[in-house]
Amino acid sequence: FHSAPLTDSDIEAKPIVLLIGQYSTGKTTFIRYLLDKAYPGEHIGVEPTTDRFVSVMHGSEERVIPGNAAAVNQELPFRGLNRFGQAFLSRFQVSQTTSPVLENMTIIDTPGILAGDKQLTERGYDFTQVIEWFAERADLILLMFDSHKLDISNEFKLAIHSLRGKEEKVRVVLNKSDMVSQQQLMRVYGAMMWSLGKVVQTPEVMRVYLSSFWTEKPPNSFDDCRELIEAESKDLLRDLKELRRNAAIRKINEIVKRARLARVHALIISHLKKEMPSMFGKKKKQEALLNNLGDEFAKIQQKYHLPVGDFPNPERFKQSLSHYDMDKFKTLKEDLIEKVDEALANDLPHLMSQFPTVNPELTQKERNPFQESAMPNDISSSFWHFDSIDKGAHLPTFQQLGPRDGKVSGSDVKPILMQCGLPNDQLAQIWRLSDFDNDGYMDLDEFSIAMHLITAVQNGAQLPEKLPQTLLPNRKF
Repeated sequence: FHSAPLTDSDIEAKPIVLLIGQYSTGKTTFIRYLLDKAYPGEHIGVEPTTDRFVSVMHGSEERVIPGNAAAVNQELPFRGLNRFGQAFLSRFQVSQTTSPVLENMTIIDTPGILAGDKQLTERGYDFTQVIEWFAERADLILLMFDSHKLDISNEFKLAIHSLRGKEEKVRVVLNKSDMVSQQQLMRVYGAMMWSLGKVVQTPEVMRVYLSSFWTEKPPNSFDDCRELIEAESKDLLRDLKELRRNAAIRKINEIVKRARLARVHALIISHLKKEMPSMFGKKKKQEALLNNLGDEFAKIQQKYHLPVGDFPNPERFKQSLSHYDMDKFKTLKEDLIEKVDEALANDLPHLMSQFPTVNPELTQKERNPFQESAMPNDISSSFWHFDSIDKGAHLPTFQQLGPRDGKVSGSDVKPILMQCGLPNDQLAQIWRLSDFDNDGYMDLDEFSIAMHLITAVQNGAQLPEKLPQTLLPNRKF
């Protein structure tokens, strides 16, 4: 009737970003832009290229896992894809690469959607249902549009319709916005919003990003909207950066949603069971109930004072219900409903309170734990490269510090840095150089840079006045 049960791998999965769009809208190029590299098995071109669903994930080495193998791997959150059969699994793959961006998220690249009905019948699997499966598990859904191709094909329309109920996850990206002039961009934006308004039946306006994510900028691009496009692109990247921070809360949100659906489902099944006659006319009564599901839902809603939004779509529910014998449904167990109510009222809110809050803003003194005893010192440049840093060697120490949202504070790191025996003025300089985003916290990259600089000083090297660009990690955010 609804989704498959959540597995441990679903709960433990990294935030998922789902890219949906028609062919050649820049979905795969966007992924390459984020990763600063190609992922295994990618194809980019003006013609329809990506012909399969690709899960781009972090891995210790570059490799491709075929769909059938990925669907039975208990460490991957894709076991539920077995329901779509061999026809789909042969068009699905997991591409693992070593990009640090993927340490915080998984990106789903989807086939470019074409116009026409032929592909609807010849895919061998239900494209819309697959999109819906990924959308239920995604933390962010990006609808990609090309500034030169604003038409919405029938299959793209069905894919957008499958996102109903998940509007809070959906963002619209008008890609290649620098391929039109400022005046043309205004008209393109208006035309796209008009087209979306006919497909997306919601009173709220979707968030739209005007962006351009070229790995190599084409010569025929326009610069009159460059500042606007750069600002919009940064907003989108900021949304991606926030995914990890809110991932745990979204998991709880999904559990709450499922608990509410399970409660309503139990009440519906119990109500239909009670409506069935005990002896004769069962088949006729079942047909009558199926044809009047909307009225039956209204009765349940009034009896238990439930919101309309918790009830499923009557037509879709009817299709699933028609395969069952209502007379064989089980009666309602009130104690189970009470347990669900207890979980929704107390257990899940208590679980929410256990999650750490956002890292607080720090004072200037707290931003650098060695600031008080820091002394100015003229030091020369250094020419190390970030790739020479062994992050894996520093990971166990970093994990022992108990990172929150992937970061640790200066007070947490100070004892570790003090163990090296360097004077405080050098430690203050190392902190300033390593905390390159100047937020007063260290993530694994910054912690690894700090330990790398300490090793360099211990070997007789001098600290640079400014962190060289080559020591900065290769990441977009």
